[in-house]
Amino acid sequence: MISIELARALRTAGLRWHPRSGDSFVIETSESTGDVFTVSEMTVEVHDFPSGQLIGFNGTTEWALDSVDVTDTLWLPREDQLREILRDGFRTLDVDRSGGEPLYLVTASVRGEVRTFEALTVADAYGEAVLDLIVQSLVTDGE
Repeated sequence: MISIELARALRTAGLRWHPRSGDSFVIETSESTGDVFTVSEMTVEVHDFPSGQLIGFNGTTEWALDSVDVTDTLWLPREDQLREILRDGFRTLDVDRSGGEPLYLVTASVRGEVRTFEALTVADAYGEAVLDLIVQSLVTDGE
């Protein structure tokens, strides 16, 4: 799973979430416990209102929580979602085991330049590549 810090950096860089079934998220309020939730038609549903989206918790007994505004959540994209954002820019996924603990290497073409991004998890390696893609897009578009 992608790290909270990297998910925040992606959101800050401009990655937007349109909640769908199967998406994971955490609640970012002062009372949150850091629990990871998954959008599901049965227990955690997205409700669209003119004022915005709410995520409703149906039948949760361990939480005194009915709903939370999407703006109070942080999406934790899966590696397949991050790879989809990279689209044709994705080149390879490799693993380097030379240092003992595996290091995952995602190679991607970002604005025509082939780069390699490394992390301790596959999701974070993809996330680093997506973050660079967003940042480079902002820099290039802003010139």
